[in-house]
Amino acid sequence: MATTISLGDDPVKKSVLNDALVTYVNALKPDFFKIPADRKAQLDRITTFIQQQVNAGEPIQLTYICTHNSRRSHFGQIWAAAAAVYYGIPNVKTFSGGTEVSAFNERAVAACSRAGFIIKKVSEGANPVYDVIVASDKEPIRAFSKKYDDTANPQRDFCAVMTCSQADAACPMVRGAAARVATPYDDPKAFDGKAEETAKYDERCKQIATETLYVFSNVKAKR
Repeated sequence: MATTISLGDDPVKKSVLNDALVTYVNALKPDFFKIPADRKAQLDRITTFIQQQVNAGEPIQLTYICTHNSRRSHFGQIWAAAAAVYYGIPNVKTFSGGTEVSAFNERAVAACSRAGFIIKKVSEGANPVYDVIVASDKEPIRAFSKKYDDTANPQRDFCAVMTCSQADAACPMVRGAAARVATPYDDPKAFDGKAEETAKYDERCKQIATETLYVFSNVKAKR
């Protein structure tokens, strides 16, 4: 169910995130202070890019990149879209891609669902397509694995956010990017098939959500 709520001192006046997502997000905000200073320095570069685009009245395009576009880059794309809604930052478009193509991993899909996103599989096959509903008044994110330079992604004037060290090393330059920021995360894939699998996917989802919400919490919407 969608809800409209007041968020107190936050920049946004109302939210159309569903109830489960609002609850999840509200629980993460106290963790902003736990983000290390050196990590915040990198995250603040993404905030700077977003703020510059807001101030210029230009579209905000964020492309999250990892090796296979299967886990961490999808977490980044989806949470950036949710954070933009939560903090009332308009004209934000989020994307993801890899240096290779695989599939949006079903374990990552499940972690996003547990966090509160409504996700619907719209095609089958080796690389299935999912619709991720972030907010009631937004078009769903069409999520599937693709290369970062796929035609579904922007070709210029975007911020490339490198979510894994392997992709960071493989792409020292991202063609068309107006900014490039490396914020690598540990890959939950290391725990596939192990007892800790669910906990580790939820942990990575939570970390990426917290850091992405921190980024958007520092952006001032143009009034």
